Amino acid sequence: MFVVDTNLLLYAVNPDADEHKQAYALIESWRRDDRRWYVTWNIIYEFLRVSTHQKVFGRPLSLTQATGWMASLVGSPNVSVLNPTDRHVDVLAELTARHPRLRGNLVHDMHTVVLMREHGITEIRTADADFHQFRFLTVVNPLVSQ
Repeated sequence: MFVVDTNLLLYAVNPDADEHKQAYALIESWRRDDRRWYVTWNIIYEFLRVSTHQKVFGRPLSLTQATGWMASLVGSPNVSVLNPTDRHVDVLAELTARHPRLRGNLVHDMHTVVLMREHGITEIRTADADFHQFRFLTVVNPLVSQ
């Protein structure tokens, strides 16, 4: 089990990105694989925000295109969306105590980490090095040769 972060999804959908071919191939291979993997609602909404933003994407998607792509992804049999459990506030408090210096944009990443912790998922696939500060995670950048 693993979580796929926003940046890999954005590379996969953006033909202008240098990482596009590799990210697209990875996403498609994971969709065909039997191994279960996840996204979160905050990842989905960040994908929608960035992929439709004309100052970020040279050729932004329409909101309809972006939501359609995401619906197709989440409709794959082995892809699920993580939701908060009854333990969400407690896990948030635990991680906040462990990482009291987190601020700004890193709080968004912490939301993903809290959901992962709640569901016992320890691997995230991402090109974002910020996740390395959460020592219980295995952070895999599949775009870099391991």
